[in-house]
Amino acid sequence: MQDNTNIVVESNKLGRSGKFVLENQKSLLFIIAAVIVMAAGYFIYLKVYLAPREVTAANQMHVAQDFWEKKDWDKAINGDAGYPGFAKILSEYSNTKAANLAYFYLGVAYLNKGEYSKAIDNLTSYHGDDSMVAAEALGATGDAYVELKDYDKAETYFKKAADKAKNKFLSPMYLKKLGLVYEAEKDYKSADETYKKIKTDYFASTEAQNIDAYIARAEAQIAN
Repeated sequence: MQDNTNIVVESNKLGRSGKFVLENQKSLLFIIAAVIVMAAGYFIYLKVYLAPREVTAANQMHVAQDFWEKKDWDKAINGDAGYPGFAKILSEYSNTKAANLAYFYLGVAYLNKGEYSKAIDNLTSYHGDDSMVAAEALGATGDAYVELKDYDKAETYFKKAADKAKNKFLSPMYLKKLGLVYEAEKDYKSADETYKKIKTDYFASTEAQNIDAYIARAEAQIAN
C-alpha cells in the first residue's frame, strides 16, 4: 500500500507556497511595476538628459584641448575669454564621456605645472580600456609618484602602463622608466632584467637602441 505521508507533506508545502503568492500578489505587482518604471526612467535619463549633455560637453572641449596642445596649462585648466577649461567641464558635465576624458587632460596639465597630488587625483579618476590614453594615464601617474619620490607606487604604475599599452611605442618607454625606478631603489637586478626585456621584446624600439649602456650600468652595480 502506498504511503501517502510524503505526498501530503509535499502537497502542504505547495499549498503554503501558493498561499504566499496569493497573499503577497499585490506587493509583487508593485515590485514589478517599480522595476518597469526604473528601467523606463533610466532610458529617459540616457536619451533625454545624458545624450544632449554629451554633445554639449564635447562641443565645449575643443578650446581647452587647443590650450592643452599648446602647453598653456593654466588656460587648459581654467579656460579663457568665456571658454571653459577642463575643470569647469568636469564640474558641469559629470557622468559624461567628455568629463571622463577631462580627468586625463587635467592630470597631465597638473603634472606639467608641478602639482603632483592634483595630477594623481585626476589621472587615477580617468577610466578607459584603450591601450593608448589609459596607458598614458597610468604612466603619467607613475611620473607624478617619481616626482614625489614615492618609488614603490611609481613602480606599480609603470608596470601597469607597460602592460596596458602592449605596443612597441609606449611599452618600452614605460619599461625604461621602470628600470630607472629600480635603480633609484638600488634594486639593480630588477633593473637589469627590465632593460633586457626591452632589448629582447622591443628590439626595434627607440629605447632599445642604447639600452646596452643601461644594462652594463646595472650589471656593474650587481657585480660590486
